[in-house]
Amino acid sequence: MIRKATLNDATQIYELVTIFAKKNLVMPRSLNEIYENIRDYWIFEENNKIIGCCGLHIIGWEGLAELKSLVVVKNRQKKGIGTRLVNACLEEAKRLKVKRVFALTYISGFFRRFGFKKISKKHLPHKIWAECCRCPKFPNCDEEAVALKI
Repeated sequence: MIRKATLNDATQIYELVTIFAKKNLVMPRSLNEIYENIRDYWIFEENNKIIGCCGLHIIGWEGLAELKSLVVVKNRQKKGIGTRLVNACLEEAKRLKVKRVFALTYISGFFRRFGFKKISKKHLPHKIWAECCRCPKFPNCDEEAVALKI
């Protein structure tokens, strides 16, 4: 089942994201950061266990939002869960009148299926780099930037 996250989900989201962050596949998130941004997250749950999540974070008044922390447990990947999570975030973006959604990713091919196009990171506002400074790969980011006009 896919649904918006609640405060009760924060610890499971943190644990799931941390598994992928330790493999340098996503940005690490503190438990506090997840609590503070819990309204950003969509989760996919089976048998009261979170097996996937994705966040839609509004960047600012420019109508820009970021898809972040898209993860699905390994044994449930390639089953459409990531697709459903991204679709939920994109539907929310439309409802919120977001103009453009971007992601920094290693799986740009996955995002291209939704219509995302590769962009230069130079086209992203400087305020997103404050978060990037916490990344172990900063300043040598090897992720691709992709964006979708809504």
